[in-house]
Amino acid sequence: MSALCRDCLTETDAARRCPACGCPRLLAHPELDRLAIAHVDCDAFYASVEKRDDPALRDKPVIVGGGRRGVVSAACYIARIHGVRSAMPMFQALRLCPEAVVVRPRGAAYAETSRAIKAMMLELTPAVEPLSLDEAFLDLSGTGRLHGAAPAYLLARLARRIEAELGVTASVGLSHNKFLAKLASDMDKPRGFAVIGHGDAADVLRGKPVGLIPGIGAAGRAALDAAGVRSIDDLLRWDRRDLAARFGSTGERLYRLARGEDRRRVSPDAAVKSISNETTFAEDIVDAEILDGHVWRLAEKVSDRAKAKGRAGRVVTLKLKRADHRLLTRRSSLREPSRLAERIYGAARALLSEARGVGPLRLIGVGLSDLSPAEMADRTGDLLDPQATRRARAETARDAIRKRFGRDAIIKGRALR
Repeated sequence: MSALCRDCLTETDAARRCPACGCPRLLAHPELDRLAIAHVDCDAFYASVEKRDDPALRDKPVIVGGGRRGVVSAACYIARIHGVRSAMPMFQALRLCPEAVVVRPRGAAYAETSRAIKAMMLELTPAVEPLSLDEAFLDLSGTGRLHGAAPAYLLARLARRIEAELGVTASVGLSHNKFLAKLASDMDKPRGFAVIGHGDAADVLRGKPVGLIPGIGAAGRAALDAAGVRSIDDLLRWDRRDLAARFGSTGERLYRLARGEDRRRVSPDAAVKSISNETTFAEDIVDAEILDGHVWRLAEKVSDRAKAKGRAGRVVTLKLKRADHRLLTRRSSLREPSRLAERIYGAARALLSEARGVGPLRLIGVGLSDLSPAEMADRTGDLLDPQATRRARAETARDAIRKRFGRDAIIKGRALR
């Protein structure tokens, strides 16, 4: 395959435009028909779903997030032109882009679209490793005989199908390992498709900041900076043994990734380690009843996500941020794994009661960890609470009604606090 038109999927020898449709979006690389590791990343996913569902937002800067004291969950590319970025405080984002339309996150809509995208991916290969709702690694090795086409063709068709059927766009990175595939998907956004072959890594990585390497957080960058390592080029000057002596196993990893080497496999069974949800308040809250209502709503969201992922958890975490920004975390272990909102809420509410007096609070969060398959959940009930089994059945019935008639079909009174 010399080149591939990403619009009509025609294979061609043309250099500038597709002879079939006239499109200039031609994909060309000497290894185009041999590379098989891909990273597919939806473009401004949350904002794209909002624009899809409300066409009036199409040409406007859109920010998905909370109130003025919250943070940006996502921003469309129009808002990004103004400097708005994910995780930025909302007040700062609105200062940069005062004309932006702020939309509250709709987790159910994003999850539904994500499931549809994953289903499309699984039609190509069982080796799909989701990283989040809007991105995943795919290994298409050996799929050519099954589909009668090279991975590049299948991925271009996938991106086209996601856009046509689901109304969101995706960018694709194709390479021979996960690190380079992820790097490639960021090189040509939005609606991009970039390829990094076996001989391209050195040129692509030359001069890049060391923060480009996945898993290097603020503390890691500070440690590298103290060692005089600020770019990939700096890493290349270090001996493998010296890096290992200075940074341990991380040093070995840095040595390999700086050279574009990555041995990690695409793992469909990569475990989700925790499920959580949090909210930042517009004003500091000290009222226990209002906080209790927030704990219930967060527990419901965590429960919904656990059920959607087929997981249950044994450890419930309560996260509190005080008005002075001091962060407090409390944990409680359940008798058995659970994914029921009532049990998650009960544990989190008890933790909140124990933390009484730490307020006023600006943020509260609920999490579930020590995860296991849903089949292991809620099997024995609670001997100390005779009504627990009845409430579990009621929650199952409520979920069925909501699935049929919508989330607002049944609302608990505590959710209105």
